[in-house]
Amino acid sequence: MALRDTVEKTFLDDALPALSEYVTIPCLSPAFDEAWEHHNAIENAIEYFAAWAGTRDIPGLHVSISRLSNKTPILLISIPAQGNGVGKTLLYGHLDKQPPLGKWSDGLDPYIPVLRDDRLFGRGTGDDGYAMFSALIAIETMAQSGRSYGECVILIEASEESGSPDLDAHLDAEGHVLDGIDFVVCLDSGALSYDRLWMTTSLRGNIVAIVRVDVLERGVHSGEAGGVVPSSFRVLRQLLDRVEDASSGEILIDALCARPPAHALSQAAILSREMNDPLSRHFPTVPGLQLMGRDGADHLIRQSWSASLSVTGIEGIPSIAEGGNVLRSSTTAKLSVRLPPTVNAEHAQNVLVRVLESDPPSNATITVKTEQAAQGWLAPEPAAWLGDALEEGSMLGFGHGHGSLGEGGSIPFLATLGQRFPDAQFLATGVLGPDSNAHGIDESLHLPAAIGITTALVHILHAHGNREMSQGSDA
Repeated sequence: MALRDTVEKTFLDDALPALSEYVTIPCLSPAFDEAWEHHNAIENAIEYFAAWAGTRDIPGLHVSISRLSNKTPILLISIPAQGNGVGKTLLYGHLDKQPPLGKWSDGLDPYIPVLRDDRLFGRGTGDDGYAMFSALIAIETMAQSGRSYGECVILIEASEESGSPDLDAHLDAEGHVLDGIDFVVCLDSGALSYDRLWMTTSLRGNIVAIVRVDVLERGVHSGEAGGVVPSSFRVLRQLLDRVEDASSGEILIDALCARPPAHALSQAAILSREMNDPLSRHFPTVPGLQLMGRDGADHLIRQSWSASLSVTGIEGIPSIAEGGNVLRSSTTAKLSVRLPPTVNAEHAQNVLVRVLESDPPSNATITVKTEQAAQGWLAPEPAAWLGDALEEGSMLGFGHGHGSLGEGGSIPFLATLGQRFPDAQFLATGVLGPDSNAHGIDESLHLPAAIGITTALVHILHAHGNREMSQGSDA
């Protein structure tokens, strides 16, 4: 049986039912569920994952759950090397989820698994509940087929959607398990298409800021106050105009911006020509919407290297049905500011706060609260063995050579692991491609892509464990 056929059978027979059960667990990340310990959903999910992992037929497999006071737990799966395999790989995923966000489409629900065509719908399927299952099936396939491989550690955390605030403490506590890591595989990234294995070359950083504008102690009749008391919404607009040009969307604060390197510009131009401006078809835009950017290559660069501002939440504004003739006392906005990979996120956040708080318009009361800034990330140049393995693994899994691109999202732990393992090779990949809808309604896992990635991972892990030691630093 061909390698992909073997992987596909195991994934559909074993992983798909388990993933469907995982969908039913509302294990929201702590940022979205302050009472996560009381609700016990994260505990239920990690126990379920641990139990499934313990059933796999992999020599020497050891499953443990690391728990620290006031921290979400992590799942650690340790697997010794087999045959003449060398090196040590860390494979990463997470099991915490984003909230439903809104009403899902007819017949779909965030916590009810639905299989339609080639997709499994449900919150957490692609982002990224599948990761542990793919990693274990890849290693089990190697073990059962007699392929040698190096030592492997699978780490599944439960606070990634909150910015991984608990991960560092676990890494410190479990440092002995992670000694000697020379290859890191992250299965939480994106894909431009589902026809090949995609390697993420960079990730943007992120600042999350909550900005509150107060103008009154309580709301008053707009007929009395309008034209006299400044609108809190207008003051908020003035503050946002300090950050972003409202007509173009360009970020106006230099500390939040950086020039993309030449290799990123070249890569974007090649991809745009090959795939005919892929981002123009990537999003569910309304008919006739004009995208930002000059052309397809510029769309790709803007996604991966431009600073951008999104207002992701608003409070203090009633619904249209409930909105009376009242000049409201306050408006609060949640801002998400994406940063180029090379920008120092902590410094950028400090500058942003100063810009928003200084010289308040109309002397309104301005309050700014921030989450921990997420640092961007640049992947190291792939070693020769990894470059070859990516191409060959992609051909085995997808029938097409691999692709490389910068991602617009943020994965804070990659910057953390990059600092902890400065000499390691990194592969960030994933299934978050067109219509996967991570963080939005109708999230789904594209099953052929998950099977393709798992197949490619068999080859890549085998290649890592059997690379020529003479490659020295390339290893």
